[in-house]
Amino acid sequence: MSEKNRNQLPSNLPQLQNLIKRDPESYFEEFQQQHRHYQSHLQVFQLKPTVHSKDVIDLTMFLCQVSLCYPKDLSGLPLQLTDILQRHGTEMNSEMRMVMCRGLMILRNRGLMSPTSLLELFFELFRCQDKNLRLTLYRHIVSDIKKVNSKHKDNKLNTSLQNFMYRMLQDSSAVAAKMSLNVMVELYKKNVWKDAKTVNVIVTACFSKVTKIMVTAINFFLGVDEIDDDDDSDSEGEKVNPKHLLLADRVNKKTKKRKKKLDRAKKLIKKSKKKQKPETFNFSALHLVHDPQGFAEGLFKQLDSRNERFEVKLMTMNLISRLIGVHQLFLFNFYPYLQRFMQPHQTEVTSVLLFGAQATHDLVPPEIIQNLLKTIVNNFVTERNSNEVMAIGLNAVREVCSRCPLAMTGDLLGDLAQYKKYRNKAVVASARSLIQLYRSKNPTSYIRKIGFGLDHIWGQLGKPTESTVDIKVRKYGEVDAEDFVKGAEVLSEANDGDVTEKGGEKNDEWETASEESDGSDGGWIDVKHSSDEAEAAEDDPSKDLTLEERETKAAGISQSRLITQNEFQKIRLNQLQKEVLASRPIKGKKRKFKEVVAVDDEDSELVALSRIESIQSRPRHDKEARLATVLAGKTPKVRKRDEKRRRNPKASTTNKEKARSKPYMMVKQKKSVRGKHKRSFRDKQKTPRLVKFEEGIQSL
Repeated sequence: MSEKNRNQLPSNLPQLQNLIKRDPESYFEEFQQQHRHYQSHLQVFQLKPTVHSKDVIDLTMFLCQVSLCYPKDLSGLPLQLTDILQRHGTEMNSEMRMVMCRGLMILRNRGLMSPTSLLELFFELFRCQDKNLRLTLYRHIVSDIKKVNSKHKDNKLNTSLQNFMYRMLQDSSAVAAKMSLNVMVELYKKNVWKDAKTVNVIVTACFSKVTKIMVTAINFFLGVDEIDDDDDSDSEGEKVNPKHLLLADRVNKKTKKRKKKLDRAKKLIKKSKKKQKPETFNFSALHLVHDPQGFAEGLFKQLDSRNERFEVKLMTMNLISRLIGVHQLFLFNFYPYLQRFMQPHQTEVTSVLLFGAQATHDLVPPEIIQNLLKTIVNNFVTERNSNEVMAIGLNAVREVCSRCPLAMTGDLLGDLAQYKKYRNKAVVASARSLIQLYRSKNPTSYIRKIGFGLDHIWGQLGKPTESTVDIKVRKYGEVDAEDFVKGAEVLSEANDGDVTEKGGEKNDEWETASEESDGSDGGWIDVKHSSDEAEAAEDDPSKDLTLEERETKAAGISQSRLITQNEFQKIRLNQLQKEVLASRPIKGKKRKFKEVVAVDDEDSELVALSRIESIQSRPRHDKEARLATVLAGKTPKVRKRDEKRRRNPKASTTNKEKARSKPYMMVKQKKSVRGKHKRSFRDKQKTPRLVKFEEGIQSL
């Protein structure tokens, strides 16, 4: 290179940076010169840290870029930048602070800094009133911790950072505490810090005095995702739809530019197929809480004492109900608190009913849940309310009773069962769902207290079937832990899956075993066809057995051998058949198979809001729907014969077709004239009276 170009290098830092990366030894003198300039400008900057210095910005980024070429000469650069940010980070110019932070990120990515010191510095810089800086630091912290734990977990680094974040949650700066909490939540969602310590650190944030921090922590346990600012989606995929490019390639002219776009679109499609986002709702976080009883009690105390917005109260009630339902906690004061909001006019009342169902489990005393049921029935299931309100109330009663069946009394169940003959379809469907729930739980033990006969019981809850007879009603606190496969008594003691065929020929071992068992030499063997299974099921000998004998047989079969998938299918079919067939011959209409509705699993941890809000009726038409119906009726109808006659849609219409759309007064005279003078002989034959009248006139 000529001397002229070499003399311009000190003033052209990007060119010098490029040359140094290619040949560090040849440009060592120029590097030292720029390093000395940096030291002198930095001394001036430290005297006035609030002043903006363009030279310091350019030289700092230059040295960070070439740091990998001269690691010994720049070994003190990370410590120097860290010290400046620690002392003057909050008062510095925003552009200079951002440049120094980006320089430290470059040094960390090249392995010239330890992650602990840098990440702790970045957490402290969350206190700065600079939104762009906080977002940049947030993205780097998440990506750096994820990169460190990608191959193997760095427990030492994770423990130190988690302890530091725990202190940051108690920081006086609400912004810094909120950003630290966001980092922990994001790392949990990315399966980097998915452990009990992270969850219990977030538990402490639920009791923060700052509402934003408390709401973020509660939303984490509820599984609600906030708007993610650092969405790393490809900009090309947002601007161009890959599927449209694939379709356009079939007809468009083939060019190099379109080919490049097409290749890019194919890569995006492959990338989108590989990306499988995890479920937004992650319920395992509640299982990692160390003290769920204390957590729920603290949340309820905070809910009752603090004056927050109603939306925040709803989120807190939702979290408390989930804690009670998942861990089967005892928090008796929570149910009377919910009853205050169970009014039809209350905002988000369906959510409140949902919380009541989620907070119910078998270990809650039935007397407490009975008060909850009475409140729902008295406020919702009354004829002074609308049909939708009554249906929602019955659905809420069903969801509560599915988790605590002993809370329902015989008198209340008998009254609610009478709504199956109500005049509204929605109320009838909800009442029948409640009837179906208790039909599967042997309801005769409840309705027998009413004092009516057996016919009344069957009229309310249906005739008992073989499946309802076999059900055991559990008492309060009783656990039904079965050690066998229920319904296995219909199987044979020998394993049917052991009989196999290979290559269309019978197995020799099976033939030998069959001959020994039959005691015959090459005799015929009876084989049952699959079409005879239905008849065999009706003649099943297990029907004559008592419940204890069937359980003993099922336990012996399930414990002595393995059960195949085909045999499990046979057990399921037999259980469905028991729900259809009556327990003993009864006069009356036989229940149809379509009436058998499977009841959802009452042991599920969550209750779907649609289970309470589902109304089996057609909603009333609003004004827009009615107007659309009216306009649709005004559209002129085109006859099929006119469509066939007019093959050309652009052709003009005839006078006869135009007359149809004219008012009657315009064509009245023509019709009357035609009726008098232009009638055909056939028309005259149709009206014999008029013909006779005309003949009489002619005779005169």
